[in-house]
Order: sequence, then structure tokens, then C-alpha cells
Amino acid sequence: MKRQINEMKVVFPSLSHNERFARIAVSGFVSFIDPKVDELADIKTAVSEAVTNCIVHAYPDAVGKIELCVKVFEDNTITIRISDKGCGIADIGKAMQPLFTTRPDEDRAGLGFAVMESFMDKVRVKSSVGKGTTVTLTKSVTVRSEQ
Repeated sequence: MKRQINEMKVVFPSLSHNERFARIAVSGFVSFIDPKVDELADIKTAVSEAVTNCIVHAYPDAVGKIELCVKVFEDNTITIRISDKGCGIADIGKAMQPLFTTRPDEDRAGLGFAVMESFMDKVRVKSSVGKGTTVTLTKSVTVRSEQ
């Protein structure tokens, strides 16, 4: 079993400007392992998509809390868990299909999960209607000093 070497947890309100905060917090936190620039950009993009989903879909008519937890393991694997206590997802499989959106009135493209999957090694989604959703992103990064 791989050993965890660092962990961060933060909770913030589901306000649109906090999407930027989440990206910066994650990239700053994982920077100690010195990942390649393109992999760090991938991580930031995936986090942005997951947090935006919470802001737009989990709490459509209110401000709720988003929890962000980042773990770094000795093999340079990073896991990022983004959780909300919002409305939940009734059909995860359908929600993860490219171009599916519950908010077409807002010109949403429905590509959030597809983007996350394209930039991360693994995306896992757990959800319960009325209780919330947790998205776990996993990526094994190449440390620049090991290139």
C-alpha cells in the first residue's frame, strides 16, 4: 500500500470566485513535489471543472459548502476529493455523458466530466439525491527532477 506523505483540507462557500481559489490552492499545495507544468495545468483544469459543477449544479438556488481534500502519496500520485451537500445526481452515468447538461438555459456545454476524465488518470463519482456528490480525481505525476 502506498504511503501518504501530505494532506490538505479546506471548506469554502459555493461562490463562483472560489473556483479560482480552489485551483490556486491545489496547485500551490502539490507544488512541493515539483510536477511537470503541463500535468499541473491538467490538475488545475480538472479541479476547476469539479468545483464549477458544485457551484452551478449542486446548489443552483443557494450558497452551500464545498469541501476540497488533496492527498499526495510517496509514489507522486495525487488524489483530489471535491464534495458538496447539494441536490445530488440522480443518474451518474447519464450525467457523465459528454454534452449532457441539466442547465441548457445557461448555455452549459455538458463537458465537465469529459474534461476531468481527459486530464486525470481516474475520475470516480459518488452521489445521493438530496445528500450531495463527491468527485475523486486521481493523477500520477512526473516530478520534473526525475525527467
